[in-house]
Amino acid sequence: MAAENIFLFVPNLIGYARIIFAFIAFYFMPSSPIVASTFYLLSGLLDAFDGHAARLLNQGTKFGAMLDMLTDRCATMCLLVNLSLLYPSYTLLFQLSMSLDIASHWLHLHSSILKGSESHKTINLSGNPLLRLYYTSRPVLFFMCAGNELFYCMLYLLHFTEGPSVILGPIGAIGLFRFIFWLCCPICLLKSLISLVHLVTASSNIGALDCAERAKKK
Repeated sequence: MAAENIFLFVPNLIGYARIIFAFIAFYFMPSSPIVASTFYLLSGLLDAFDGHAARLLNQGTKFGAMLDMLTDRCATMCLLVNLSLLYPSYTLLFQLSMSLDIASHWLHLHSSILKGSESHKTINLSGNPLLRLYYTSRPVLFFMCAGNELFYCMLYLLHFTEGPSVILGPIGAIGLFRFIFWLCCPICLLKSLISLVHLVTASSNIGALDCAERAKKK
């Protein structure tokens, strides 16, 4: 029987489409903010479908898990690089956000693989309760990730325009992009807290594995 070509599995094809959409977004970022943000958000939206396809078609793979995480991290990193150019006085905050995001997810994924999980989204249910809720509730995971991406995307758009006006009763009119920005601000902060928990928990897990291996050698 011929070996399966996992690189052509449907979830991975969706992952390749996400990369193409992200590349188009970054190409247009300096000149066409609406086109850029549209393709960026489409790339992020597809992230909600590759997991469903993997479960529905029984096509979950370690490569797919890696591709999914790396696409997320690289896309957010590239957007933050662009934001650093648009808002130079906040560059340090963007750098810290990038570093925390990449380091926490990489260490968390690495510790998950070492413990035998197929994905960083498969965790021990006896672990940290915040991460347990984050990864076992798909609505929570989607809400948090979507809110975080919308926050940064709206910040990018606000450099160019406030967007169409929205009437908020006695508060008056406010630009749609600014409204979404402030709406998503708490989500972004909470997502950063979760990344910090990722980092601490993954470090503890790898430390425990080190201790267990050293104990066996003794």
